[in-house]
Amino acid sequence: MIIQQLSVFIENKSGRIYEVMQILGDAGINVSALSIADTSDYGIMRLIISDPEQGIKLLKEQDFSVQTTPVICCKVPNVPGGLKRMLAYLTDDNISIEYMYAFSIGDDASVVLRTEDCNKTIECLSKHKMELISASDIYQI
Repeated sequence: MIIQQLSVFIENKSGRIYEVMQILGDAGINVSALSIADTSDYGIMRLIISDPEQGIKLLKEQDFSVQTTPVICCKVPNVPGGLKRMLAYLTDDNISIEYMYAFSIGDDASVVLRTEDCNKTIECLSKHKMELISASDIYQI
């Protein structure tokens, strides 16, 4: 259930996001999820892609600073309050969220979570019958 997310450190200037997408796209690597956090000087692109190992290799060959981070992905109902239930379970088990981002498709929303302990988070959400998305499934989205 642990998913390898790429974190790509990029300069905050025009064209850098395009360069990352061009490298991945030209190699036939699909982006399943993406988040960008920025400051005035640099940004961090967080990516879930169809082939993390190949993506890391290609980006490093082009002098991008890349690292992998373990994350999990949980499905929640795409309705008002749908996320609240999942967050309540994590809060009750004292699980701290470092960051998260989400996307929705139809009746479901998928929430990517980086927590202090992915295994503890998986255990908590599984105990409450929350649907977790496997790495192989999310890489195919």
